[in-house]
Amino acid sequence: MTRRTAKLHARDVTVRISGVQSMPAVLESLGADSARIFAAEKVDPALFDDPENPISLAAIGRLVHRSVEVTGCQHFGLLVGQKGGLRSFGLVGVFARYSPDLQTALSRLGTYIHLYHGGQAVNLDVASDVATLSYSIVQPGIKAVDQIEDGALAIFCNVIRSFCGANWLPLEIRFAHRRPGNPRPFIQAFRTSLQFDAEQSAIVFSANWLRRRRADAEADTDLQRLLARQIESLEASYGDEFPEQVRSVLRSGLLAGHASADKVAALFSMHRRTLTRRLAAHGTSFTDLAEEGRFEFAQRMLRSTNLDITGIAAALDYADASAFTRAFRRWSGTTPALWRTKRANRA
Repeated sequence: MTRRTAKLHARDVTVRISGVQSMPAVLESLGADSARIFAAEKVDPALFDDPENPISLAAIGRLVHRSVEVTGCQHFGLLVGQKGGLRSFGLVGVFARYSPDLQTALSRLGTYIHLYHGGQAVNLDVASDVATLSYSIVQPGIKAVDQIEDGALAIFCNVIRSFCGANWLPLEIRFAHRRPGNPRPFIQAFRTSLQFDAEQSAIVFSANWLRRRRADAEADTDLQRLLARQIESLEASYGDEFPEQVRSVLRSGLLAGHASADKVAALFSMHRRTLTRRLAAHGTSFTDLAEEGRFEFAQRMLRSTNLDITGIAAALDYADASAFTRAFRRWSGTTPALWRTKRANRA
């Protein structure tokens, strides 16, 4: 791993507490002392009193990781996420709520999630009659990523049900981690086909639902214009976080084989030279972010899934397993097989 990539790994991003505000209640329901867990991670319990309070994504990861250790509950993240919904996204959630249909709502959440929850990426892909809503943590070095992504899938299922009704069911839920020892809580929560060891966490559902609108949505164009202006104001103040936006785009692009600098620059409606210049102003480069993204994804797949080396290489669009192995050795100083073995022995 390069010195610059190491520096990027040390950087952190901020999220709002709203996404995990139910954590104290969930811990208490499991018989755990939430105050002791928060104290151990040096997190003020008062943060959970206001959904707008900021907290680092790394701190959330540490809290969730310790909560799982203390409670022994392997579906802790799922329990927390089941209590969330549009309110988990603050103003961005309100903007989504007043969308003309579900597709617009999900697109708005994906476009503006970085304003409320940094270090995360949401992408809606529609192919023929099937829609796939994928979610991933893109900030490197976060603990309990599996748990956080499980919770996010539960939150987004609640968001979709708020448009489609309580009887809505997905076609499939995909998890970017191995099958848990007890999958029953996941079966009960999602009530559909579950795929583990997936390349990316995602909700798959019929595209016909995308035209649905909330029954209580108001056709208030003045309100929508006001919300749009507030979102634009937030977006303008987010300029200092441009590398985070590129990182989010790259995560989806890496898995789709569309992660070239030209294609990413086009998504931001700018020339490649402009992309290079803006990233340089933040002390990084497109190559650094792309390498970081590949390394983070590779570690995640090696640590959390049973996918073989060839499968991971293919997911990252390498010509073969040998090319992937050479790249991984450059990043980590060892081969992916040895890296996986060492992590397994530590577990």
